[in-house]
Amino acid sequence: MIGPSGRKGENKMPEITISMAEGRTDEQKAGMMRDITQALVKNLGVDADAVVIQINEAPLRHKMKGGKTFVERAAAAKK
Repeated sequence: MIGPSGRKGENKMPEITISMAEGRTDEQKAGMMRDITQALVKNLGVDADAVVIQINEAPLRHKMKGGKTFVERAAAAKK
């Protein structure tokens, strides 16, 4: 994207926040963030240095789906 002054990506600092359950490795999270960064560079025309990504992780006991915590769901799946 070209801004009013003709500079690519001007005033276009995308900030992405990802909320997810804990349990993935640092390598998995870094790979995901690199892929998201490249998608924003490709699709929004911003520089990679303009992209900010933050991961908010929650303990499995603090996330719930279908009325059961992720800990309860994992225990039920083992039965």
